[in-house]
Amino acid sequence: MTGGPGGPGPTRLCVYNGGLLMRRPVRRILHLAGWDVATGVPGEGDFVGVWGRSPTAWRGEAVAGWMDAQVLTVEDAFLRSVHPGRLRGEDPMGLCLDRTGVHFDGSAPSDLETLLRTNPLDDTVLLDRARRCIEQMAYWHLGKYSATDPDLPVPDPAYVVVIDQTEGDAALIGAGRAEMQEMLVVAAEEHPGLPILVKTHPETAGGARRGHFDGELGVDRARLVREPVSSWKLFEHAAAVYTHSSTLGFEAIFAGHKPRVFGQPFYAGWGRTTDREPLPRRDRELSRAQLFAGAMILYPTWYDPVADRLCEVEDVIAALAARTRAWREDRAGYAMTGIRRWKRPFLKRAFGREVPVRFGTVKDGRKPVAWGMTPAPDGTLRMEDGFLRSAGLGAALVSPVSLVMDGAGLYYDPTHPSNLDRLIAASPNLPLAEIQRAERFVGQLRRHGLSKYDNSAETAPAHPEGRTILVVGQVEDDKSVELGAHEVRTNLDLLRVTREKNPGARLIWKPHPDVEAGLRKGAVAASDLEGLADLALTGATAAHAIALADQVWTITSTLGFEALLRGVNVTCLGMPFYAGWGLTTDLAPVPAHRGADVTLKGLAHACLIGYPRYFDPRTGMPLSPEQAVWLLVNDPPQSRLGLVQRLFAMVRR
Repeated sequence: MTGGPGGPGPTRLCVYNGGLLMRRPVRRILHLAGWDVATGVPGEGDFVGVWGRSPTAWRGEAVAGWMDAQVLTVEDAFLRSVHPGRLRGEDPMGLCLDRTGVHFDGSAPSDLETLLRTNPLDDTVLLDRARRCIEQMAYWHLGKYSATDPDLPVPDPAYVVVIDQTEGDAALIGAGRAEMQEMLVVAAEEHPGLPILVKTHPETAGGARRGHFDGELGVDRARLVREPVSSWKLFEHAAAVYTHSSTLGFEAIFAGHKPRVFGQPFYAGWGRTTDREPLPRRDRELSRAQLFAGAMILYPTWYDPVADRLCEVEDVIAALAARTRAWREDRAGYAMTGIRRWKRPFLKRAFGREVPVRFGTVKDGRKPVAWGMTPAPDGTLRMEDGFLRSAGLGAALVSPVSLVMDGAGLYYDPTHPSNLDRLIAASPNLPLAEIQRAERFVGQLRRHGLSKYDNSAETAPAHPEGRTILVVGQVEDDKSVELGAHEVRTNLDLLRVTREKNPGARLIWKPHPDVEAGLRKGAVAASDLEGLADLALTGATAAHAIALADQVWTITSTLGFEALLRGVNVTCLGMPFYAGWGLTTDLAPVPAHRGADVTLKGLAHACLIGYPRYFDPRTGMPLSPEQAVWLLVNDPPQSRLGLVQRLFAMVRR
């Protein structure tokens, strides 16, 4: 491991702050970045670690002065968490590690300032990454703190946004109520007649720290905005943005603004702000992409807790989007019906992180949820497994890494438009960054041979000669067959029709894993396969089976979707979720709400990124799709139930 300053091995970092010493995630990030956190007196080559300008920073600075040691200043990175740490105790998703200063104090240079002033920032790949990241942050409505609701309304344009900060914020460098009030007055003078929205800091709105503005603002056109509105929506219709040194001012730059800055934050002085107190040493003009590249890609140290490794900002954006989505969707709580007992502990962990999940009919404001097509009142959310489920079978009581909830219907019911249909139809409007993300994600699935269930089998037969069709069996009493099948409704009839229409082809028969395991209905006797199938696959993964085929024929199997992702032609005798979009040969009628031509990347994004939610089955922690893949490949969760529990659950389910 390379040490912090660049020497061999980890560099000793002496700390005198409980947070740096005791908070495991912070220590872990520091360790992975090449720092050995310790106590004691620094020796030759050792550093002293301090947390920003915290009340305890003076201890480390004093020791460093006495021992002539260098100081490493540690701060949260600019994408921190869903909530501020003071409100929920969430761990940071990255750190800023600075050896020459602290980024928010413009009185002296920092590593970040030096990077922005001297780095060419002209690499095309780097700047393209920056542009894509900005697109993704806007698409998912993310910021340093992302507990915002994009569905909350903002006023009609135009208005002015003034950003409040918490009292004692170190970035204010001594500024207080008088300076913040002056900023509000200047905003009112420079924009006569326009409403002024004073955006409250989330720590103030959450009751953790006081802000500088209360109900008496002193400007009759001004009002406080305490609601967790999306800053991207707030900035979209704003005529101007005013800030002292808030990170929200930094985010306003990427929303298209040139904020009026009254302090000397790290993002001021580069031509992207109007500065009241310019810094002469910052004499370079940067584009938005260059500013983002320096401050968000090159400067911070980002961390993935699932893989326990340092990562890139793209990984953090994906993970933060997953956590933020969970907060947005779950904060009203759920009342769930039709849930088998063995599933309930996992659902409590996964969906009860904001408000405890209740099972049964509960009328207390919680959202009603029913499993599958369980009879339930209108407005009930329908829950099902996602398209990348587990390393074992749901019928074998293995908890899923993904689930979907749909308020319009369910993806396997083509008779009604579902939210998945809506996402697929809207996929041509996705930002390029998300389309490219979907392409990378599909590449991961293909590279690792992942499919919905059978992600642990390893054997595959030799490729047969001649034109080969993979015929995919299903659970015959599955709802996707019941609702999505047309004339062909059994596995035997599927084989017969496929053979009839392809008399010269080699047919490979693959039963559904649940059927093959003897857990569900749909088995085809060996005697019935004679004359219909040339080979019956057992124990092969979906990915291996698809690799043997030139075509796939199915009724409504999800394996047809996986074949599409692998570039194999698919013929559907029913109407699965991926049919009717111009990507499959459809032998069943296409419903009226489908028919738009979409790209395979757009379909993949809707089905694998936009529609499902991913979880760590052991903890319920929200995961990005990419983190879920890492988990399935490197540490696939198995059933948490013991033998007696499993037998009881299977009898009672």
